[in-house]
Amino acid sequence: MFSARTAPGVMLLALWITTTHADEGMWTFNNFPADKVEKTYGFRPDQAWLDHVRLSSVRLTGTSGCSAAFVSPRGLVQTNHHCARRCIQDLSTPKSDLASAGFYAQEEKDETRCPGLEVNQLIDISDVTDRVAKALAGKDGPAFAAALRAERANISSECADKDDNLRCDVISLFGGGVYNLYRYRRYQDVRLVFAPEGAIAFFGGDPDNFEFPRYDFDLSYLRVYSDGRPLDTSKNFLRYSKIDAQPGDLTFTSGHPGSTDRLNTVAQLDFQRDVTLPRALTDRSEWRGILTEFSRKSPEQARIAEGRLFGVENSLKALKGQFYALVESSIIKDHAAAERELRTKVDADPKLRAQYGAAWDDLRAVLGRSRQGLEERSFVGSEAFNSALFNHALTLLRYPVETKKSNELRLPEFSEASSPALRQRMFSTSPTYPELEKLSLTFSLTKMREALGPDHSFVKKVLGKKSPAQLATELVDGTKLADVGLRKQLLEGGQAAVDASNDPMIAFARIVDADMRAVRKDGEENISAPLTKYTTQIAQARFQVYGVSSYPDATFTLRISYGSVAGYPQDAKTIAPITMMAGLFERATGAAPYRLPESWLKAQPMLNPKQPFNFVTTNDIIGGNSGSPMVNKAGEIVGLVFDGNRQSLGGKLGYDGSTNRTIAVNVGLMREALAVVYRADRILRELNGI
Repeated sequence: MFSARTAPGVMLLALWITTTHADEGMWTFNNFPADKVEKTYGFRPDQAWLDHVRLSSVRLTGTSGCSAAFVSPRGLVQTNHHCARRCIQDLSTPKSDLASAGFYAQEEKDETRCPGLEVNQLIDISDVTDRVAKALAGKDGPAFAAALRAERANISSECADKDDNLRCDVISLFGGGVYNLYRYRRYQDVRLVFAPEGAIAFFGGDPDNFEFPRYDFDLSYLRVYSDGRPLDTSKNFLRYSKIDAQPGDLTFTSGHPGSTDRLNTVAQLDFQRDVTLPRALTDRSEWRGILTEFSRKSPEQARIAEGRLFGVENSLKALKGQFYALVESSIIKDHAAAERELRTKVDADPKLRAQYGAAWDDLRAVLGRSRQGLEERSFVGSEAFNSALFNHALTLLRYPVETKKSNELRLPEFSEASSPALRQRMFSTSPTYPELEKLSLTFSLTKMREALGPDHSFVKKVLGKKSPAQLATELVDGTKLADVGLRKQLLEGGQAAVDASNDPMIAFARIVDADMRAVRKDGEENISAPLTKYTTQIAQARFQVYGVSSYPDATFTLRISYGSVAGYPQDAKTIAPITMMAGLFERATGAAPYRLPESWLKAQPMLNPKQPFNFVTTNDIIGGNSGSPMVNKAGEIVGLVFDGNRQSLGGKLGYDGSTNRTIAVNVGLMREALAVVYRADRILRELNGI
């Protein structure tokens, strides 16, 4: 049964800083603010409405980190083109580039399985805070880390009960102040049904990314199969609205925002601004340049690198937005004021001071220690080996070792609950591109040597007398782990099969495994565990002082937001909330990234120039919400979320309802494009219930 229990002691950070904007919040489904929505918009979603939207919404994992929704009674799933991009590219070949040309399965038999893609449907949430708290009571350092890992593993294992069709995750909310158990139904047979051409799905390219006005048809359809047949979703799917959203209309998004840091302390924000963000921006900028040069060498290299280049460019813009928000806005100042107020209240109460008074200083001290050895923990930990083939080798090496241990003692990725996802990943038929593998491995090895220095013992162990490029070439050219059959043979063959293997990538993994394990153990016990302990104490202090009532930071778990269709001010003018079809053709130049596919040029005379194309709303979202359904108060789809505006780039750290906007594809555009441009009658009939 779905639990409607309110999480204990939850309070919105914005309420501790200043007056919250009415539409702020990525709300959990077991703590939705129906009263606030009714007060602001005159509509109160009941439990049946919430349950229907929840069960119709899904998460894409494996080769994607996006959101989606069932949109027909036969398992049809709506998501973004960029969320299905990995599947589309995996199904492409040098002679058939589906990412560029598009794909439409004329008949059901033509729907093609996506390697490695999984759909998760949230079927239950329950509170396990008391159980986790009891397991952690009185523990510090290594004992705390071990107890947290063990209790999470045990709860997840009990929940799934060896059913590979279930996924159970223990989710930490409010910095560890609350733990919820999320139980999902897992579907691993996911097939591609439709994808438009890349030129219209990402019209405007990187220059238009995180901007508005916008003209993107960022849509794809997948289908979930069960036992070889389309999944019966007749009880839980979202119908398409027959009416386009209008300015002022109430809208809801149901999706999986990746992560936010709105409850972070000032010390944590300082650490991001001064350490993690500058480092990430520098590395990604270098990697973008390398990928760009790689792509220019041939059309085939451009094709195989397209997905990674899109990802790094998207990430760069998002990280820059976060960095500028910390440097230029009042976010840290506001957090500091809220933190002083809370600490003053805690210090004024002897009992609270004894329990929580030192937590902020303790947390800052841990962050200070974490700066020492950060590069070693990063590169020895895993960053030196950016290679799918190396990851396969390390998994094969560790699998027989970890699975011999009791479940609670394993590394989390080898737990009983993680086994189905691990096997799907290892047995995926996604193609491996040797030249791209060499490029990424060379880059990460080069960054390792640069960060640690050539005299570091680990660098010497890894490289010996070889250059990063020489080692990467030797390993990638020598390994046979791109062969799915071999990976399956080694994984199922146990310790003896792995020990007998002379594959160079596995041999290399043997050399570095002990160092990687040691650094990971040190980081978990001496950095991650105390950080979790002190953030938990700060969360508990907030609960004690401010009481109950709000949403936690995002955790790539299902959330619902509410808002309305609305424009916003920018550069001394007002941005209208809706773009029209005519604007697409006016914006087109014939040259990338403003080049239209031939299908759209041919269809132009038949398309309605006044058809709404994309629109913006005040819904509060973040990365991971891509592919979220945008629904009206009737629970019908009016749009498909695919981006935010530039002002939303600081949304990881806070929300400004005057300018933060979600960008969506209009439902009317989806209908018209499917009918006129693509003549996808089979999909239209299904969407229309015919």
